[in-house]
Amino acid sequence: MPVVTMEELKEAMRKTLGRKGLSEKEIASLAEYLLSFFGFGEEVVDNRLDVEDRDVFYMLEEEGLLTTRQEEIHLKRGKLWRIHYWVLRTAHIKELAHAEEDESEIDHQLLYSSISEEVWSRNL
Repeated sequence: MPVVTMEELKEAMRKTLGRKGLSEKEIASLAEYLLSFFGFGEEVVDNRLDVEDRDVFYMLEEEGLLTTRQEEIHLKRGKLWRIHYWVLRTAHIKELAHAEEDESEIDHQLLYSSISEEVWSRNL
């Protein structure tokens, strides 16, 4: 079972959430938060999450960093019990973290908006 390191997770988040405006500090905080649930494992039982945690997990699922699965267990009384799991997409996270940045994927609007007014008004 491959383990995702903190650096790999932060780099994958930079390439997904960083493009949407998350700062480096927010990415580091979110990576720590996420790994506090998973540790060295790949799955977390959904029952362990509260509403706010679940909202964050749904956002990370939209970015492709998490996915879900469910398991059905038949109880002796004839009832069906469904257990929902959140799964860390370790292979995808590693792929994102180690992929070279493609020039065509750079958000030019974000890049240009990060340049200060002083640089734009400078005479050559």
